[in-house]
Amino acid sequence: MNKNMLFPVVVAVLVGLFGSPRHAEARSWEIDKEHTNFYFSVDHIYAKVRGRFTEYSGTIVFDPDNLKDSRFSFEIKVKSVDTGISKRDKHLLSDDFLDASKYPLITFTSKSVTKAEGNTYNVNGTLTIKDVSTELVLPLTYGGRKDHALAPGMEVVGFNGNLTLDRLAYNVGDGKYYTMGVVGKDVDILVTIEAMGKK
Repeated sequence: MNKNMLFPVVVAVLVGLFGSPRHAEARSWEIDKEHTNFYFSVDHIYAKVRGRFTEYSGTIVFDPDNLKDSRFSFEIKVKSVDTGISKRDKHLLSDDFLDASKYPLITFTSKSVTKAEGNTYNVNGTLTIKDVSTELVLPLTYGGRKDHALAPGMEVVGFNGNLTLDRLAYNVGDGKYYTMGVVGKDVDILVTIEAMGKK
């Protein structure tokens, strides 16, 4: 091989080794609080009591092509619980259940995001309720990304996830009402998220 042919071969090899583009940074998204909710449902004798938390903050960094740098975190104000009945909400905030004066926040911080089946991603992290922290997986189904029809120049992404928590494992109640057959111990959670970012 003469020198004229060798030089472009060497350049091509170097470009192949070092010139490929780096993985793009995972993108940050701002939570759309008008269309994001943390709902819960729990049995009360024969009925289902449903509610939500209306005050929270959070961070979403997500790119399906860069899960290593993707992350989710949420901080929920316990006092914002809303079941539609103020007397019931006051009881939930008491030391019978959430003890909001002593434990004002519920937090979740991810440690990793991994791909599951279809459009579902497993968000592995730490959930803290009252004085209990546990490792769990929050499965979030990714709805996709598209231009926001009502906000020119913005894109929107969406996620939905369900899980069930044993409230007694987090000291939300001492089991008295469960033993009486009044309030169930398993709480169904629905996390539904829309988040926005500039194009």
